[in-house]
Amino acid sequence: MTDATAPLRLGTRASLLATTQSGHVADALRAATGREVELVPITTAGDVLTGPLTQLGGTGVFVAALREALLRGECDLVVHSMKDLPTAPVPGLVIAAVPPRAPQGDVLCARDGLTLDALPPGAVVGSGSPRRVAQLLHRRPDLQVRGIRGNVDTRLRKVADGEYDAIVLARAGLTRIGRTGAVTDTFDDEAWPSSAGQGALAVEVRTDDAATIALVSRITDADAEATSLLERAVLRLLEAGCAAPVGIAARISGDDVHAVAEVYALDGARSVRVERTVPRGGAVTGREQLAAAIVDELLERGAGELADLAGTTV
Repeated sequence: MTDATAPLRLGTRASLLATTQSGHVADALRAATGREVELVPITTAGDVLTGPLTQLGGTGVFVAALREALLRGECDLVVHSMKDLPTAPVPGLVIAAVPPRAPQGDVLCARDGLTLDALPPGAVVGSGSPRRVAQLLHRRPDLQVRGIRGNVDTRLRKVADGEYDAIVLARAGLTRIGRTGAVTDTFDDEAWPSSAGQGALAVEVRTDDAATIALVSRITDADAEATSLLERAVLRLLEAGCAAPVGIAARISGDDVHAVAEVYALDGARSVRVERTVPRGGAVTGREQLAAAIVDELLERGAGELADLAGTTV
């Protein structure tokens, strides 16, 4: 249990994007609770190891060290990019808040201000995400799509230096660190669904720390929570990790929630797509049932033949 007068200790990765995101959460908590918040930098395996992300254990490599530090009591809460968070629950931890969501789609950052359609045949595009690779080849099978690692500025520099003609990134990350000037093309969320939870943040707290849970819950945004948790439910029932080419996007439209889920073959040649629109309340109280219906239809239409999906609605 935390001291009611002590600063809340917020564990964060040390990268520019991570500390920026954590800083936004810290500011929101200060405003909502009046408590001071201090950032506690934590190094993760994904920050120090090299090689393709999928070979290092996927986006979960960024999460494990933060969770371990939280469970050890080295901090009171941690902030994750929702898209990096494995869907399996962790005993002793709970998502206590989902703050307002940043733009959830992908963008292109290309040389000479080029759009995706304007890239020349055979152009080299960088992405370390199997989903983005499949989507790029689905739209432009003539492209050469190559893996890429490094922080946002490192990747942008590789375009500026001519190593790549373009790269695909999350719009949210560029927005949060003020790099939107590098964007040359923006992809529509419905035509190009992004990763489950992309643009959303998840604030985790120990389940036995009721006082911190109560404080952190004050910064939750209902729309961000409804859409991102629905996307995560679909991903969890598909049993698809970061190596699976799956795009999932949910959006609030008036009083409804519109969800799109698409599974791609790794080479982008084929895909299976499902869409559902339900009342907003149903997307919250009936989240698991809606996610199960989407997954059932994806599997019935052959999504499991395109990608390695265990897929279960049990």
